Amino acid sequence: MRKVKKRLKMSKFEKLLYAFTLLLVVLAPISVVFSKATLSKVNFEVEKTKKEIASQTKTNESLTMKINELASLDKIQEIAKEQGLSYNNNNIKSIE
Repeated sequence: MRKVKKRLKMSKFEKLLYAFTLLLVVLAPISVVFSKATLSKVNFEVEKTKKEIASQTKTNESLTMKINELASLDKIQEIAKEQGLSYNNNNIKSIE
């Protein structure tokens, strides 16, 4: 006696559903890896930009200190004496 196996036929919707599920199972890990790589790259760029900002901030502070030093009254009087000028407080106007 031979057993006859019945084969179930799948509808087009079931085939489409299985194909979609298979595609989802394959593409989900790939998309996770891709998104993590992209996030890592963005984080690297953010850190690089933060370093550049910190460096520029230090440069700006240094230049501000130099400006304040050069604009001090003592420095102005020293340069005026070197140039042979005299200091007259009535002729000085402060601009801020």
